Amino acid sequence: MTKKAILAGIAMIPALSAYSHDEADSLKHQHLRELTVTARHPGTTRMGGAVNGVKIGKEELFKAACCNLGESFVTNPSVDVSYSDATTGAKQIKLLGLSGTYVQMLTENMPNFRGAAAPYALGYVPGPWMKSIMVSKGSSSVRNGYESITGQINVEYLKPEDEQSVNVNLYGNTKSRIEANADGNIHLNNQLSTGLLVHYEDDKGHHDDNGDGFLDQPNVRQYHLQNRWLLNSGDYIFHGGVGLMKEKREGGQVGHHGSPFTINMETDRFEGYMKHAYVLDHDHGTNIALLASASMHEVGAQYGKKSYYVNEKNVYAQLIFETTFGKMHNLATGLSLNHDYLGQALQPGALTVPTEKETTPGIYAQYTLNLNNRVTAMAGIRADHSSLYGTFITPRIHLKYALNDVLSLRLSAGKGYRTVHALAENHYLLASGRTLTLNPLNQEEAWNYGASAAFYIPLLGKTLKLNAEYYYTHFSEQAVVDYDSNPSEIRIANLKGRSFSHTFQVDASYPVLEGLTLTAAYRLNDVRATYGGQLLEKPLNSRYKGLLTASYKTPLGLWQFDATLQLNGGGRLPAPYTLGDGKPSWDERFGAYEQLSAQITRWFRRFSVYIGGENLTNFRQKNPIIGADNPWGKTFEPTMIWGPIHGRMAYAGVRIRLTD
Repeated sequence: MTKKAILAGIAMIPALSAYSHDEADSLKHQHLRELTVTARHPGTTRMGGAVNGVKIGKEELFKAACCNLGESFVTNPSVDVSYSDATTGAKQIKLLGLSGTYVQMLTENMPNFRGAAAPYALGYVPGPWMKSIMVSKGSSSVRNGYESITGQINVEYLKPEDEQSVNVNLYGNTKSRIEANADGNIHLNNQLSTGLLVHYEDDKGHHDDNGDGFLDQPNVRQYHLQNRWLLNSGDYIFHGGVGLMKEKREGGQVGHHGSPFTINMETDRFEGYMKHAYVLDHDHGTNIALLASASMHEVGAQYGKKSYYVNEKNVYAQLIFETTFGKMHNLATGLSLNHDYLGQALQPGALTVPTEKETTPGIYAQYTLNLNNRVTAMAGIRADHSSLYGTFITPRIHLKYALNDVLSLRLSAGKGYRTVHALAENHYLLASGRTLTLNPLNQEEAWNYGASAAFYIPLLGKTLKLNAEYYYTHFSEQAVVDYDSNPSEIRIANLKGRSFSHTFQVDASYPVLEGLTLTAAYRLNDVRATYGGQLLEKPLNSRYKGLLTASYKTPLGLWQFDATLQLNGGGRLPAPYTLGDGKPSWDERFGAYEQLSAQITRWFRRFSVYIGGENLTNFRQKNPIIGADNPWGKTFEPTMIWGPIHGRMAYAGVRIRLTD
């Protein structure tokens, strides 16, 4: 039902109550038909504060299978997800044209999935567990630390205090992957609630569709469990939980006699968190809060004859004080502490891998001014002291000016820092036949500047939503993964020269017909860094991206049809080397390619059934593994990935609500 109809229904209430007694009496024996008023919430909404960002809700996530966080950005024009190599299944996100290490990952506003967890973190968050995802661009807030350079991705899980329910999600696809998810919560009394989240997946396909003798994707088996609690006694609120995950990956050669090149990886992860908040003044939102989390992430990996082990322990804590004074002013201050420990071992021992330890206490203040929702300014600064790099200052500012109901403008500028855990974050590079070289690395340091304009244009009785934005990121210190300087080596070294990215994006959304919404977007990336003394395009990075999505839901909401078409632009490949037959290992550039995905959902009272397909255009990167016939040689290279490595895939699933 349209917004006008809803408002009209609300407006009728006082008119009906004003009926005279005679008119009311005349209705005593009349039977009135039941009227149900419904409203459809948009799946993606723009965040209203000074920071430029969007909130992706369940409605948007249901438009695709969304088995995990990495598969939740199919319909999002800003975030790209791609494979890092063709043997381990490692994926990375890209935001503002830069890799996911420059995006701060948060779960419920607490830093998470750092260091050793980064290469496979996108598979560690089951899709059915997510309540929403918030993607903010630029340097973001200083409250969550100093690591955000291109933006933040914050995942909100299903909460114990949500409406009581028990839900099951079952999924399977034509690549022999099956999943089972369950979540449930119970309100033990008016103050205490608890929830349980369970996930199981088994990817046991052994598919080699291109016939190169290697699995197109590894066989993955994962178990994931989380228990969450909430205590709300009015002035005091406690939120906490524990989680564990166990995963096993198996990849490499199949059907090979003798000594096959195999990849085996076992991961164990344990984590816990707690949040304590005490409200001092409800009228002014004055409160004090203590947030803390701890995790252990242990990985044992075998890449052919190379073995790598890492045990990462992290402890994080933050003490926050926040208050609102007047109607326009908000102040948040806090203390934070982050401690990282990485114990590592690599065999054979040609590469020295030291134990990494860093303790970083910090202090910050952030002030927000809101002038009648027309002008919003958020300025923050923090100071941190690293046990490795000393004291550093992180300033950030965001401005929003709503000229009227049609146009809003945003400006931002801020700095970010990041400690590099070179091998832990890139250990999938060990699958390459090249020699991996790690130089002593500095702390990464970058400035990010952004400008955006959001338009809400009345058009033919509906609203056209139009957004245009530009971001510039400049590195003064950076750890560069260099494929170009030496054809027999992959080197991770400090930047010597310039490194920057320019990103321009425009996107529009319009409800063409009742129930049918179209979204179109185009993004242009210019990402460059200095490799071997030359300023070059960043390799394996698409120059541009186009996206078109269509979503239609029938008037009664029983059927939903969704389709997404992506056009990914070409880009540069690293300098090729000469193979044994005298031919170059690969071309100097890769071309543009398109991908189509679609899904049909049928909604019932207690459950929904969905079927769909991914990469329906069936485009695949030819020969994603260079030198597959000799994996023990120096020219074996599985990390030169710029496109899809497996073709067309169909899937089906069911979402069941077991309680009213």
